[in-house]
Amino acid sequence: MHIRVGIALAAAALTQLPPRARVQTREIEYRQGDTVLKGFVAWDDAVQGKRPGVLVVHEWWGLNDHAKNQARRLAEPGYVGFALDMYGNGKVTTHPQDAQGFVAEVTKDPAVLAARFNAALAQLKQDPHVDTTRLAAIGYCFGGGVVLGMARAGADLAAVVTFHGALATQTPAQPGKVKARILVLAGAADPFVPPEQDSEGAGSREQGAGVDHSAPRSPPPAPFRSRPNSVAIVSSTSA
Repeated sequence: MHIRVGIALAAAALTQLPPRARVQTREIEYRQGDTVLKGFVAWDDAVQGKRPGVLVVHEWWGLNDHAKNQARRLAEPGYVGFALDMYGNGKVTTHPQDAQGFVAEVTKDPAVLAARFNAALAQLKQDPHVDTTRLAAIGYCFGGGVVLGMARAGADLAAVVTFHGALATQTPAQPGKVKARILVLAGAADPFVPPEQDSEGAGSREQGAGVDHSAPRSPPPAPFRSRPNSVAIVSSTSA
């Protein structure tokens, strides 16, 4: 009898606890012109009200599990994570030659690249869980270059973070364009993002655009370790 009462009391106590986080995910189709794109959205259905939304731009491999996992990780602390598709139809590869072809195809026309990003941004804004006044984007390698380029072009984002993305650009930020606060992170010995790009891509040519740059350098403790003290940090002075 006492055991039954104890179980009943424990069950009653558990019903009073706040709901546990439950990350939900779904795959969605959206379009850029005639191109079908496939995205992956993650959110915590225990969170009440609207919350910030974050776009995740994949590496050159395409919308693979890594990008989707980042969306899930963003959902856990209460964001809406949306892993977008830059290639169309969710194309994915594990072969560098194929990946290089995918990148070449989508980057040959900068207008298409921007349109793919903006299509995903519009999709994120339509999500009922998202506070459209608090939007950000993160990108990895190829995706890091994409988000940095969109920030330079004046994308309506509060923040941008690029991981191991190229910094060099032929279209530096123009005065008054940059709206986002930007953090650039790169590997200390990453051959694709050499230290020279810290100044070439996010340096003197953009000083007059209303953005601050800091590129202090210190000896890296280990190859490919993220270099928070050896990286160009770009932030909008108006943010």
